[in-house]
Amino acid sequence: MEVDIFIPCFIDQLYPQVGFNMVKILEKVGCKVHYNPNQTCCGQPAYNAGYFTEAAEVAEKFLNDFSTPRKYIVSPSASCVGMVCNGYADFFKKSLQSNQYQEVKAKTYELSDFLVNVLGVDKIPGAKLKGVATYHDSCAALRECNIKEEPRRLLRNVEGLELVEMEETDQCCGFGGTFAVKFESISVGMAELKLEHAKAVNPDFLISTDSSCLLQYKSVIDKQGIGIQTMHLVDVLASGW
Repeated sequence: MEVDIFIPCFIDQLYPQVGFNMVKILEKVGCKVHYNPNQTCCGQPAYNAGYFTEAAEVAEKFLNDFSTPRKYIVSPSASCVGMVCNGYADFFKKSLQSNQYQEVKAKTYELSDFLVNVLGVDKIPGAKLKGVATYHDSCAALRECNIKEEPRRLLRNVEGLELVEMEETDQCCGFGGTFAVKFESISVGMAELKLEHAKAVNPDFLISTDSSCLLQYKSVIDKQGIGIQTMHLVDVLASGW
């Protein structure tokens, strides 16, 4: 199967290994991976900040960059997938590009969703990581993409990894893009509350589908000296082989 990959800004600038590991995983399960170097942002930062004209321009570029004959677009970010599949409706649902938008929307998937529900893969051969992990449901994954069980199925099949659930795993990490800047104290308080729940199950790893959530957690973890390592789901699935 041939797939296009979309690498979000956070991955490109801060966590490039996640992008490389996603390619590694997709090739492991038999996909031929294509990367369009013209791709940029999905437009979510501008959209969330209220700059809808600028966001629409970026969204239009996204549609043009990914309107290929290939059947699927795969990304290691539920947040960006949520923007494409839901936010873009504000720009294109009643426009001349409505059909183009619907075609791109129908083939855009977050990685765990693609692996489990498209390919029927719930175990990455050779994936191995020793320790205890707890999983954070990002708002975008859970509420925009309806992703909950998919990452957990994959994590349960990682050799050596014990998955334990913390309380209120579905509550927000407090990042929210510009929310963390405009309402810093509330944002930090939300992250601290979630980390209290995480610490209660004594994990070695805190895992999520979204690097923005992990960045939020890591800032508090580093400041407070909490002994938990944040890991993107992709990096976990690419461990040990």
